[in-house]
Amino acid sequence: MAVRSSEGPSRSWVESANAAGCDFPIRNLPYGVFRRAGEALRCGVAIGDFVLDLAALEDAGLINAGAHGPVFRERSINAFMALGPKAWAVVRAQLMSLLAEGGDGRLREDVVLCGGVLFPLAEAELMLPIEVAGYTDFYAGRQHAFNVGSMFRGAENALPPNWLHIPIGYNGRASTVVVSGTDIHRPLGQRKPPDSDMPVFGPSRRLDFELELGSVIGTGGRMGEPVTVGQADEMIFGYVLLNDWSARDIQAWEYQPLGPFQAKAFATSISPWVVTKAALEPFRVSTPQREKPLLPYLRETGPLLYDIDLEVSLRPAGAAQATIVSRTNYRHMYYSAAQQLAHHAVSGCRMDCGDLLGSGTISGPGKGEYGSLLELAWGGKEPITLDTGETRSFLEDGDVVALTGGAQGEGYRIGFGACTGRILPAPPEPDWGS
Repeated sequence: MAVRSSEGPSRSWVESANAAGCDFPIRNLPYGVFRRAGEALRCGVAIGDFVLDLAALEDAGLINAGAHGPVFRERSINAFMALGPKAWAVVRAQLMSLLAEGGDGRLREDVVLCGGVLFPLAEAELMLPIEVAGYTDFYAGRQHAFNVGSMFRGAENALPPNWLHIPIGYNGRASTVVVSGTDIHRPLGQRKPPDSDMPVFGPSRRLDFELELGSVIGTGGRMGEPVTVGQADEMIFGYVLLNDWSARDIQAWEYQPLGPFQAKAFATSISPWVVTKAALEPFRVSTPQREKPLLPYLRETGPLLYDIDLEVSLRPAGAAQATIVSRTNYRHMYYSAAQQLAHHAVSGCRMDCGDLLGSGTISGPGKGEYGSLLELAWGGKEPITLDTGETRSFLEDGDVVALTGGAQGEGYRIGFGACTGRILPAPPEPDWGS
């Protein structure tokens, strides 16, 4: 994989940001929401091993997003995102100048101010970074769609007839999008065993993860007005790691004739830091060659994907270390986030600031590059073996799944941190009564 250089300062006076392999160098500056013990929520950016308090910087007059009032003393970054690309660029430039080695010294040289705005990440509780207006998940990875289709319909009929023409998606639940580190209860629901004429009720037995990238919409549109792919790309503020937890047995029973419902609605985890599109700009790559031509409203205006390496690890309860079960790359997607957004809006659907679009499961061509256990264990027929000697076809209670990822530049890495979740037993069933 080729490494790339980037415009902007390469070193920060925050020394940990210059360390090899650091997820949060000065060229990254991802946005999130945090709080310290006993304090209110506020917006921040990650720099090295620290979080920088943007609300305090705004109060001190060192950054200005150009709004009529403060935008960073909020419970989400939505107010800032809604200001649009010009404000995003202005604040990024201000932060880079304040944090660069040899840059604007007003923060670095003011010991009292610096000590009041720069906190170790270990002291910060990281919260959901955005107020999720709506959540839509797509099915836009060709290898994943082919793998799943092959299991259920055979390789010759793996892709639905429309798959090469539109990014297929469904509307999920914004109410159960949670930040990394939130425990996930095994869902209850209906499933139909193969040897039964009737469905049964109980905890899912085929619980799975899905490795995805989520795009965060910064500026919305208007109902009744489509947007072009180019306009859609401008509307995207940044990206998060996303785990769209899936109950495969509940899904298999409920999805005919419509789509996923309870099998997906119980939880979706995202990473706490939103990596901006500006930070990822040097890593743009083209979507793959089209097997069938796309209609004009979906055609690419330039490179729309990103070269982002991704990993999934699984750690059983009580295990000392995790096993990496998948390594893949976001560049394997067939449809980009901008194409997904353009398709979403083309009917006249209004898109809002804070909308979250899941990429769909990211799977590469090799078995070790698959982004779900459904594929890795091939529907349960080929269980995978962990470093502990245990095997998995699907997730068990106590398992911790972690998604990590980053784009490798020339001497620096644009990382996402981690998106983790631990599986808890299903909740006790209520007394259904009569």
